Amino acid sequence: MASRRAPRPVSEAIRAAVEPIAPATPLAAVQSIWPEAVGEAIAAQSTPVSERDGVVTVACRSATWAQELDLLAAQTLEKVAARLPEGVSVEGLRFRADNDLE
Repeated sequence: MASRRAPRPVSEAIRAAVEPIAPATPLAAVQSIWPEAVGEAIAAQSTPVSERDGVVTVACRSATWAQELDLLAAQTLEKVAARLPEGVSVEGLRFRADNDLE
C-alpha cells in the first residue's frame, strides 16, 4: 500500500505555480525573497519597487523606516544576496519614503 503524502502548505503550491512564469529580473528575484531575507516585520514596512543598474529601490512606509533601513543597508544587502538565485546579482539597495505604500 502506498503511503499517503501530507498536505503541503499553500505557499509552496503558489511558489511552484509562479516560479516558471515570474520575470527573470533582479527586481523580481528580490521581491520574491524580500520577506524571507529581511523578516516579516521589515517586509510589512517596505517593498522593493524598482531596479536600475543593479541597485534596487525599496519603498518604505515612512522617512523613519527609510533612514533606519539605510543604516542597515550593508547587512540587508548581504542577506538578500545570499538568497538570490544563481546568476542574479544586486549591487546595492536604496531606500526612500513612500507614504502611499500599502
